Amino acid sequence: MKMVLSDKSVIPTEEYIFSLIGNNKHYWKRIMDYVSENYKDTLGSWNYYNDGKQWLFKMVHKKKTIFWSGLNNGTFRITFYLGNKAETIIDNSDLPQSVKDEFKTAKRYGLIRPVTFVINGEPDVDNALKMIAIKTKLK
Repeated sequence: MKMVLSDKSVIPTEEYIFSLIGNNKHYWKRIMDYVSENYKDTLGSWNYYNDGKQWLFKMVHKKKTIFWSGLNNGTFRITFYLGNKAETIIDNSDLPQSVKDEFKTAKRYGLIRPVTFVINGEPDVDNALKMIAIKTKLK
């Protein structure tokens, strides 16, 4: 999937983001509203990362990163990085089996591994919100 927001000189504004993700903008708003309404001390920010040559959105709760988000043409994705202690919680959750399997088989980066949701509909948003709840409960 082709990433957008690769031009370092073009700072992502809400208007620009919405022009890129189109009809999925209400999903973006729903996720951001959920985080701000349910978790105090959250802060989201866009930063340009030279290693990936793209802008990424980072949502932080207190000092802990909840998720990263990047834009694709017409949609966006949200990635969570979780440690091994999340595996039992994810296994016991009502997330789809495909998400549980993705986490179990994901490439490890040291002690963490990713779970990514490409947001294309309500089920994707619901799963991302469940993962936000899991991630914020982990110590």
